[in-house]
Amino acid sequence: MKSAGGRRSSFRAASKFLIALTTPHKIEATKSAIRKGRKTIYEASFEHEGVFVKVDILNKGKKGWNIYEVKNSTKLDDVYIKDTALQYYVLKGAGIKLDRAYVVLLNKAYIKKGALEIKKLFISEDVTDRVLGQQKFVGEQIPKLKAMLAAKMPDIPLGKYCEKPYLCDFKGHCWKDLPEYSVISLRGKGIDKYKLYESGIVHLADVPAESLNKDQRLQLEAFLKKKKIIDKKAIREFISTLWYPLYFLDFETFESPIPIYDKARPTHKIPFQYSLHYIKRKGGKVYHSEYLARPGTDHRKELLKKLLAEIPEKACVLAYKKSVEKSALNLLAEQFPRFRSAIEKITDNLRDLMVPFQNRAFYHYKMKGAYSIKAVLPVIDPTLSYSELEIANGNMAMVEYARMNSSKDPAEIEEIRRSLIKYCTLDTLAMVRLLDKLQTMSK
Repeated sequence: MKSAGGRRSSFRAASKFLIALTTPHKIEATKSAIRKGRKTIYEASFEHEGVFVKVDILNKGKKGWNIYEVKNSTKLDDVYIKDTALQYYVLKGAGIKLDRAYVVLLNKAYIKKGALEIKKLFISEDVTDRVLGQQKFVGEQIPKLKAMLAAKMPDIPLGKYCEKPYLCDFKGHCWKDLPEYSVISLRGKGIDKYKLYESGIVHLADVPAESLNKDQRLQLEAFLKKKKIIDKKAIREFISTLWYPLYFLDFETFESPIPIYDKARPTHKIPFQYSLHYIKRKGGKVYHSEYLARPGTDHRKELLKKLLAEIPEKACVLAYKKSVEKSALNLLAEQFPRFRSAIEKITDNLRDLMVPFQNRAFYHYKMKGAYSIKAVLPVIDPTLSYSELEIANGNMAMVEYARMNSSKDPAEIEEIRRSLIKYCTLDTLAMVRLLDKLQTMSK
């Protein structure tokens, strides 16, 4: 975590120092801080064998310096061990006497109550033994990586590593020549699509059907015949699970590594906005309501009370990928137990509009094996589009909400507010249209 989480560590020593210079001066500034007797240095910078590293927190103990690598995560990942091992290798090579190495993680059990308790917010995992076990590997890899950088760009085939453990910065370059409907567009498990690609099978049309599972064969068949598949019986079965009044619900949420509200944890996804389209009776008029938090407020109770006032106790509530809405509602029930009973009535009546698309009751070849609302909507109702909006996905909504909260410009705040409302409104309007089309298909 190269953010506020890293700075808000549990180091309270008076002698602490942040290296915040441009790269050419960072190493010398670090040496100077050590000479002056600084005990805690943030972003301490070192170089060895042509490798430059910055240590989130370098703290001097009785037996030597301790490395603290701070992460925006609650789980210890092997990637973090490798990251810390490289830092250890460089610092040791640069002549720094080291003692221990730690990975600092967020404590998912921490609940904010009043003032932030820094020592409880973070957990320091001692990874020294694992880091020492990686030193030989790190030393062997450095010359190999240098040789690779000095050589011409290698011809690397497409693979899972294009997206995991992190999205590669060069994916757009390497994937630009893939046809729109390629073997890589196959969804689901049980097939190594990258191996097929390496073997020369590039186009989806060339994939042998016998190597595919049921859903993949359906995806291939729909593409080859350029058709849509409609299972009326399955659609009718889904529709039979719904009733009126019918409320279409969508939340937008944000996640802060450092809890900013009481009763919140580091991993909590807190709803800041919702959109509700609703139909009181079958064939009735479609109504709309919404909520968007005002900047700089703890809005949670206000949002919750408005939502509970708007959704009748026995209403059917429909979401798309309901796990998001259910998780947000359960979180609010945890934070405001006085409303738990009313919230549970909503979650008990929550249904998922994604189900008929996930189960292939409806499938169109242009969905390319996906069933997100953004994959389904263009083929069901092309008159509605996310592409024309200022905010086109949940991540953008979260970023813009943060920008709205930090802005001091009323005009900018109002502009962001309008964009957020348009985006969230489209999510529930899209659900209304999708259900309407499913009802028509089922006849």
